[in-house]
Amino acid sequence: MWGCQRDAGQRAGGGGADVHAGSVIADTVDTGLIRSQWEEMLRLAASLKYGHTTASLVVGKLHAASRRSAIAQALVEFGGLQRTIYALRYLADEAYRRRITRQLNKGEALHSLRRDLFFAHEGSVRRRHHEQQTEQALCLSLVVNAITIWNTAYLELALARLAEHRGRIDRDLLAHISPALMEHVNPYGTYEFPVEAEYTRTGFRPLRDPGTT
Repeated sequence: MWGCQRDAGQRAGGGGADVHAGSVIADTVDTGLIRSQWEEMLRLAASLKYGHTTASLVVGKLHAASRRSAIAQALVEFGGLQRTIYALRYLADEAYRRRITRQLNKGEALHSLRRDLFFAHEGSVRRRHHEQQTEQALCLSLVVNAITIWNTAYLELALARLAEHRGRIDRDLLAHISPALMEHVNPYGTYEFPVEAEYTRTGFRPLRDPGTT
């Protein structure tokens, strides 16, 4: 198995990526142990799928024993096999790596938005009680969701206008767009929310001309 993994890593590197898989994939999988415990693993998976037990309970039971049981060892080996398959696919498929990178960038953009909004007390939760800490976290989630929805709605309008002037937009380019934008948001100061006035508002605000400030 190690030889197959090394060759796949070299092929990935030959395809344009400088990949050294040896430091990442350097062990073998006991497939015999997986085969011997396969029926028990299926029973365990079925119990989890149909709600007869919980993942936390299973993990607790597996770690409670002084010696690792055969099924626990088989699960570790099966996990190693799944990670190997994923690593080989990641190393061999450049398009797959690019897609994962795009998703990671979007996740980092969302984390950055949360950090920018959670600037008070240098981003630390200083409430003592769990209920107050939960309220603070929920308030942050509410603001982040509101900004994300706002950005999504107006990005759709902006893209529609751009398509009117320049024609069809390549969908591959749209995959790089994230609604976690912060440049137009001022997190400082005091805000007023005239709820009654917003009830009478219809439609969206007009889009700004890119040539104006």
